[in-house]
Amino acid sequence: MSRGRLLALLLALSPALAHPQSGRPVDLVMVRQGQSWVAYADNRLGGPVEVELSATELTGVITDATLPLRHVLPARQRVAMLRLTAEGSGGRHALQLDATPGAPGQVARDVVYSLPVDESRFELGQGFHGGFSHQDEANRYALDLIVAEGTPVLAARDGVVMQAISGYREGGADRALAARANQIRILHEDGSMALYAHLQEAAVYVNAGDEVTLGQMIGRTGNTGFSSGPHLHFSVQVNGGMRLVSIPFRMIGPDGLLPLQH
Repeated sequence: MSRGRLLALLLALSPALAHPQSGRPVDLVMVRQGQSWVAYADNRLGGPVEVELSATELTGVITDATLPLRHVLPARQRVAMLRLTAEGSGGRHALQLDATPGAPGQVARDVVYSLPVDESRFELGQGFHGGFSHQDEANRYALDLIVAEGTPVLAARDGVVMQAISGYREGGADRALAARANQIRILHEDGSMALYAHLQEAAVYVNAGDEVTLGQMIGRTGNTGFSSGPHLHFSVQVNGGMRLVSIPFRMIGPDGLLPLQH
C-alpha cells in the first residue's frame, strides 16, 4: 500500500474528519499535499476561537509539531495546525479537535447591561448560582428572564455576532436536550461574550459576523433545549483557557439594577 493511500484510509476512519458537523464552531479539515496530509482548523464563527488539537492514536506517523497543540483562530479563518507523514505501511492516527469560543486572557470591563426583553413583561427566574441549571462554571453567573414565548430579544450591549444557532424545536427539563437550544453569542469589544439562549425556532434574526447595536432586536424568546418553560437565559462569558467561564455582571431594569444574586 502506498504512503498516500495509507493516509487517505486513516482519514476515512476518523468521523470527526470525514463528516464535519455544521453545528460545531470549528471544523477539522484534512488536505493532501504530496505524500503528506495537513490538518487545518476552520473557524466558522464571527469571532476568535481557541482550539486544541490532540491525538487519541498516533503510531508510525511523523508530525511536524508536538501534540497536544493549541492555537487561537481569528474570525472565519482557516489555519494549518499539523502536517502528518506516514513512516511505513503500519501507520495509524486518530485526531481530535476541541474548540472554545473567544480568545483566552481577556479582561471584561465593568459594564451595566441593558435589559434584553421588554421592561414591562418579565419576571426574574433563576439568578446567579441558581439550583436548577446555574451550577457549572459556564452558567454559574447567569440570569433567566421569564417571559411569554415569542417576546422580542434585544441586544444588551453593542457587539459582533459570533454564532447564531437555530433550527431546534424541542425543549424540556431533560439534560439530554442541553445542546439543542437555539442561541446567539455576541462578542463585545473587551473580548467578553453575551449568550442569549432557548430562543424560538425560526426566530433568530442575525447571522455570524453581523454588527449589532444596543437595543436592536436579534430574536424571540422560546423554550428550546434544557428548559422548564419559556424564558431567556442570559450570561456573560470569557474564555478561561479552553473552557467557558461565566462572570458576574450588572443589569439595569425599570426600577434600577436587577437583584441577580438570589
